[in-house]
Parts: sequence; structure tokens; C-alpha cells
Amino acid sequence: MIVTDDYAEHTAEHTPGPAAEVVETPAAEDGESSTQYGVGPFTVRELAILVAWGLAFIVSFFSVSTVRFESVWTSGLLWILTIAVPSVAVFLIVLRRFSPEGIRRVGSLGIDQFASVAFSVAAVLWLQLLWDTIAVVVNGGPWLRSWVVWVELALMFALVVLTVFAPFIEPLSDDFRGRPEIVAHRNARPVRKVVPRPRPVRPEPEERPAAAEGTQAAPPEGYHQLTPGDRVAAVPYEQSGSADTGAYAAAAATSGSGPSGDFGATGGFGSTGAPLVSAAVVSDAEPLAATDDSTRTRAFEQEQVHASAAAPAHQAFWALVPEERDVVDERDIPIFRIGPTAWALVIEDRGETFVVRHEDGRIGYLHDVSGVTRG
Repeated sequence: MIVTDDYAEHTAEHTPGPAAEVVETPAAEDGESSTQYGVGPFTVRELAILVAWGLAFIVSFFSVSTVRFESVWTSGLLWILTIAVPSVAVFLIVLRRFSPEGIRRVGSLGIDQFASVAFSVAAVLWLQLLWDTIAVVVNGGPWLRSWVVWVELALMFALVVLTVFAPFIEPLSDDFRGRPEIVAHRNARPVRKVVPRPRPVRPEPEERPAAAEGTQAAPPEGYHQLTPGDRVAAVPYEQSGSADTGAYAAAAATSGSGPSGDFGATGGFGSTGAPLVSAAVVSDAEPLAATDDSTRTRAFEQEQVHASAAAPAHQAFWALVPEERDVVDERDIPIFRIGPTAWALVIEDRGETFVVRHEDGRIGYLHDVSGVTRG
């Protein structure tokens, strides 16, 4: 039940390559061989687990009560944790030998870790049954449990020794030496540091100076308050880049003067009741001039540049990881590995995850993006 998160540091110089290198060679520990001998496809420890579980499974069909026949299979849901979950753990141990690329973990737990938890929980439940019986006898009651409880407790304790304490017992610890190093499941990695969320600072509202009594408020920018001596240009509506002033393009000038002219560009009325029109209004003393369309065009282009800059970019790039790391699929199952000896093609950067494409077309996710060198 060991998960190793320590990886060797590589400091050699590398050059960018056309694709990520697939690294699947097991790395044995220093001075140890990756070859392991056993009985058939199983090691001695795994064979002992199979024998202990087989005896426990057979005994589970006998009655645990001395009063009437009542096995764990007929005692409500007691069978789930006492014998069913340990059976699933043994099945996964056997499946691992015959299908190494099959199920390799249960959630964030490896198969050996899951077996350790399953056997430990079952041993505690069998101990609880025995403890309840002893408590009844101490209070003067009869002995209600059969020999099945004693045998099951002993077998489950043996399975706990073969899984939980096996890494510390010779020669059982040989099963855990020379195993290939892999990146830990993201649910089993160290947690990130948590800091309080900063509170947003609300800007204080700007105080607008109140208009003095008897004075006229200035018209909005881009508008002109008509006076009796102004001539108004009749202008057709045209969409512009300014949403605040609603500017119009100047067209042909019309005859007439004062408020009775053609208000094609009317924008409302001022504080004195005179209409507000766009900047196309001219006075009698100056010629009719067209609105500066180039200014609005530049403002519209600047808004387009700001909008395109705010859009997310998904440009591919080359990446080099400092050590060998797994690239997994949507179910967090490793599909290939990238190492420090070749550059990997990242087709999308999602912040804490890279979408990596292999040279054979496979696409996976790299969750550990720390220390990555971009090329």
C-alpha cells in the first residue's frame, strides 16, 4: 500500500522534437531487479491472500448463531462489508495479473490499497460480532455466536497482515520493490494552499456638481442646442461606433432657419425647450460641414481590437516536462507518457490542464503542469 510521488530530476540539455515520447519502461530501484519469482502467475503473498480468502468465503456460508441457522448472507446487509467487499478486492488482485492494463485503481486507491481497506473493515466487523457476544456473556447471558466468528476473525486478521503490514515484513515486502513509478492520481496528490477570497473593492460614486439655479445644463457631447440663427442639416440614420452620442453622418443641407427647419438629426430637447441635434448643425456665419467619419471609424476599429484581445487564445505550442508524467483520458486512465527527452505538442492550454496530442493522433490531458518549459 505504497504510493510514490518522488521523481528523479533530469538536467540534461534537450532539443525540440516532432512529438512527445512515449515512456512505458518500468524503472527498478537501485540495486534491485525488476524480475520477481512466484508460483505460476502469482507471488507468494498473492497466493496466500487467495488461500485465506477462499477459506473465509467457504466458512461464511455456515451459521454464525448457536440458536438458529443464520449466516452472514441471511443477516440483512451484514454480508456486504464482511465478505462481499473483500471478495471484490481479491478479484481485482487476480485480474491485475491476467490483465495488467485493466482496472488499476478503485477511485484514487490502488488495488493493494483498496484490498487493505476492505480486509481491515471486514476484520473490524467480525471483531464487533465477537465483542457483542462477550458483552452478553459478561452480563450473565448465553453464548450466542458459533465458531464461525472466531475463524472469520482469524482469517481477516491474516489478510490484514498480508496487505497492510506486508511492506514491513520479509519476504512479503518483496512484492513492493522494483515497481514502476507513476504519477499519483490527482485525488491522491497533496492539496493546494487555501487563502481567503479577497473582497471586491466597490468604487465610490462620483459626486456631480448640482447646476446653479437659473443656469442652463450643458447639452451632451456631440449635440448642439438650437438657436434661432442656426441651420439644420437633414441627415439619414447610420450606425456608428459611438453608442453614447448616437452620431449621424452629414448629408445634404436644407434651407430654412430657426426651429422650423428639418430636424432629421434631432436628439431631444434642451433645458430651455429648444431641440438638441447632432453636430451636423451649423450657424449662418459658417458653411455646412460634414461630420468627421474618420474619427468614428477609428473608434469602431479600437473597439474591435479590444474585443478580439479579450477573446481566449488557443494557439498550440511545444512543452517540455522536467520528469516523466502520465497523459490521461477523460476517466483519468493513463494512455501514454511524456518525458524530458522529447518535446510534447500542446494543442490547448486550459490553465491547470494541458491538452496534449501524440504523434499517432491520440489526445489526452496533462494535469500536472508544474515546471513545464514552453518552446
